[in-house]
Amino acid sequence: MRFKLMWGMVIGAILATAMEFSGRLLATPGSGFTASTIAQGRFDDIDVASQVLREFGDTTPKKDLWLSLQKTKGPSDLFVQNNLWIPGGYTGWHTHPGHSLIIVTEGAISAYDGDDPSCTPTVYTVGMGFVDAGGDHVHNLRNEGTGNARTVAVQLIPAEAIRRIDAPAPGHCPF
Repeated sequence: MRFKLMWGMVIGAILATAMEFSGRLLATPGSGFTASTIAQGRFDDIDVASQVLREFGDTTPKKDLWLSLQKTKGPSDLFVQNNLWIPGGYTGWHTHPGHSLIIVTEGAISAYDGDDPSCTPTVYTVGMGFVDAGGDHVHNLRNEGTGNARTVAVQLIPAEAIRRIDAPAPGHCPF
């Protein structure tokens, strides 16, 4: 019995060490970045659809269809986040289990997509919004300006899920 207990402890220590090592190896934590939750709420199943059809122009009619769908099965958590980057700050490579709608409220954010082999950022400035699809979409948001950058994000994820999932650097960006 003592022999089995000893081996169980040794194996457990080895696994814990391996997990800690791999966590340091894979995780790309942020620096100069802080996030605070402004509001959080729980929703049951969501099943909504909106559709607006608009016609523009008198001489050349153009039809523009705006369609918004949201459908979930099971409870969801909605977060409203206030995010701050100091100059040179970054989130680190990560993803989320659900999507986020993000609005830049100060400065500019350079968004790097983990699937982009050219490591070319999309830059968003004050008043611009963008969508983080979550799921397999690994990204790193950086403040490459000389002043602070801020965003407000609305994030919908499965209830009680971890909001941020650290990811390894994709290897084609120098950071």
